[in-house]
Amino acid sequence: MTVSRVLIANRGEIAVRVIRACQALGIETVLAFSEADRESLPARIADRGICIGPPSPTDSYLNIKAIVAAAMGTGADAIHPGYGFLAESPELAQACAEQGITFVGPKPEQIREMGNKLQARSLARQFALPILTGSEKVHTHAEAARVAERIGFPVMMKAAAGGGGRGMKIVNDERDMEQMFGSASAEARAAFGDDSLYLERYIPNARHIEVQVLGDRFGNVIHLGERDCSLQRRHQKLVEESPAPAITEALRQEIRQAGVTLARSMRYENAGTVEFIVDQDAEKFYFLEMNTRIQVEHPVSEMITGIDLVQEQFRVARGESLRFAQSDVMFRGHAIECRVNAELPAEGFRPNPGRIVQWRPPEGPNIRLDTHCYVGYAVPMYYDSMLAKLIIYGKDRAEALERMRRGLHQFSIGGVGTTLPFLQFVMGHPDFAAGSVNTNLVERLIEQMAAQLRTGGESK
Repeated sequence: MTVSRVLIANRGEIAVRVIRACQALGIETVLAFSEADRESLPARIADRGICIGPPSPTDSYLNIKAIVAAAMGTGADAIHPGYGFLAESPELAQACAEQGITFVGPKPEQIREMGNKLQARSLARQFALPILTGSEKVHTHAEAARVAERIGFPVMMKAAAGGGGRGMKIVNDERDMEQMFGSASAEARAAFGDDSLYLERYIPNARHIEVQVLGDRFGNVIHLGERDCSLQRRHQKLVEESPAPAITEALRQEIRQAGVTLARSMRYENAGTVEFIVDQDAEKFYFLEMNTRIQVEHPVSEMITGIDLVQEQFRVARGESLRFAQSDVMFRGHAIECRVNAELPAEGFRPNPGRIVQWRPPEGPNIRLDTHCYVGYAVPMYYDSMLAKLIIYGKDRAEALERMRRGLHQFSIGGVGTTLPFLQFVMGHPDFAAGSVNTNLVERLIEQMAAQLRTGGESK
């Protein structure tokens, strides 16, 4: 199976990332862009571009018919969906198959199996992975209250049809159930077109650890280690690192093996991420979900293994077998990634689109910047506010952390407000330095930073 020309059905830094991988492989690139992204960096560096619609994602990046038509009209023999938008759309993968276009990702049925969280939980249980005590679909707030009573409060209410923090609510007692149920179901319906909800036991002192897997059509599956993604705001990741700090080696190996077990059992193809929640008090882990795509945070895995995951995606999509056995994957050093967004931390992280008038990123050895930004770029209001991912490598976590601190202070962006001040605060905080993190730490740090701003104090 040949892949000689690929349509990239995405935007921003991931579009740039895919273009660079294609250039290394000698694959011609066609960028599918919206009217708002006509002057974007990916549109400038792709071999060819095609406009697929107006700025609204519904009319452009989420329009399957327009994307498939663009691929066929430009003679592309493959589509890479990046992450977000249609990356986990079984309908897009199926449409590609029907038109003889290679979808650079897993099979439609694998996306579908993992896309429904209830079905994913069932498969994980079938393959003997540990899962949290939870429920099947709950239809009313009264039913949810009865289930929560059995599980024990607090519980996490989740959308069955999607992730990304949408449709997720923590319910602390029965009095909040009716309001939370209505809010979560409405959010899930708006985001995924499906208001199905289910419940899981909520773990207050939790870590979010995920395993990067890679599989081929011949049943070979390997992992590229685990990533700690516990620093989240409203279930959206802000900082990621690999390997995960402050866990035992035994637990690390158990989590890695569980990720491989799931992927191998379902004969998973291409790059994917198996996500787990770790109960730090009990030192136990549980399956959360599987993301059937390349992840935003994939660079930290690349930095510690030296393996280009996007290039491997293309090789697998072309029908090649994996070039590595598990014993060939060597883990060296430590990598940390910070997502830099056009948001105002002091104003509740309000998005701050505008024109970039200054762009001076840090430079030097062991510094990687994945971005689509440049001086003069107008950050649009229609899409995610991420400007860049700063990825730093060190021989160990202490060195990587010190380099990240310096890198963030050297990073200068003008014209739009950014999250750089908050990231500097996080990297300088003793709890993060000690690896004493959980999924609630960011909210606490936001409060501490706000208090310092009110009193005119210095950040640690």
